[in-house]
Amino acid sequence: MMRKYKIALIPGDGIGVDVLREGTKVMDTICSLGGGVSIEYKEFDWSCEYYLKHGRMMPEDGLERLKDFDSIYLGAVGYPGVPDHVSLWGLLLPIRRHFQQYINIRPVKLLRGITSPLANRGPNDLNFMVIRENNEGEYSNIGGRMYENTPMDMAIQNSVFTKHGVERVLRYAFQLTQEMGKRHRLTAATKSNGINHTMPFWDEYVQKINKEYPDIQTDIVHIDALCAYFVSKPDSFDVVVASNLFGDILTDLGAAIVGGMGIAPSANINPEKNYPSMFEPVHGSAPDIAGKGIANPTAAIWCASMMLEHLGEVELAQEIMEALQIVLEEGKWVTPDLGGSGTTVEFGDAVCHALKELR
Repeated sequence: MMRKYKIALIPGDGIGVDVLREGTKVMDTICSLGGGVSIEYKEFDWSCEYYLKHGRMMPEDGLERLKDFDSIYLGAVGYPGVPDHVSLWGLLLPIRRHFQQYINIRPVKLLRGITSPLANRGPNDLNFMVIRENNEGEYSNIGGRMYENTPMDMAIQNSVFTKHGVERVLRYAFQLTQEMGKRHRLTAATKSNGINHTMPFWDEYVQKINKEYPDIQTDIVHIDALCAYFVSKPDSFDVVVASNLFGDILTDLGAAIVGGMGIAPSANINPEKNYPSMFEPVHGSAPDIAGKGIANPTAAIWCASMMLEHLGEVELAQEIMEALQIVLEEGKWVTPDLGGSGTTVEFGDAVCHALKELR
């Protein structure tokens, strides 16, 4: 029986359009090779260009239009002339929050064929997961401005940590550690020596949830030290869990040590699957190279694999990752950022060819 999925495509801005095209091409290829899966896409033109025409990042009923899809596949958002906080709060954050995508997953994994900037580190040394709380924390929309454009100008931004929000992300991280951890080791980021309300609250719940998972070794590490350990001993981690801001910082550092932002995928997950989850490369829109055919589609293809895995198509997801790494190892069609001369389209075509060869 054919398993059918409906995926909302939001190519967005800049190279988002270029890389999403390759990601969908790879998914179409693996579906065409058999396995009983078909994918139906619907594309939405919501972007900064849309904002400049309509004064908003998506229509008023945008979330209603998305709710019945199985997944959302996003390219990138951001363009000169539209402030970043406008694009973020007008599209990404409403989707993440309305659809309770409270888990952000960022693999820190060195793919075969890519060289880490860390000396003498290979794929076996760099392979762990960062779980970021995605709905509250430091990115809560509570605060405001007073006395703007006067000598008393001021701004207040409040962090919000709730029992409900903290417990659910921690429980997810502990469960993931139990399922995939080589060492059954969870590392929680904190800064309780300097942030004296929210971080001790976070630490307290780390210790409480740890009691439900007595087989998990749990370390609570200050964010500054943890950043250093990402560089000096990345092979010591299984799963790292962090609040919204700290997770944002750690995951970009994690991307850097496995080859750069251009190859980093992310997943915004609603674990209960009551709502669609969203998958997006994190390299940004890079408008300076948009349309030039040199954008690296690795992250978008990796996101396609993560999306299929979330939908339950684990074998197809694994095949995509194997084909991707075959192309990276061969090096013939990699893009200039990886030292090659291949184009975005050639790279995507090579992954599709590798999939056919694997079959």
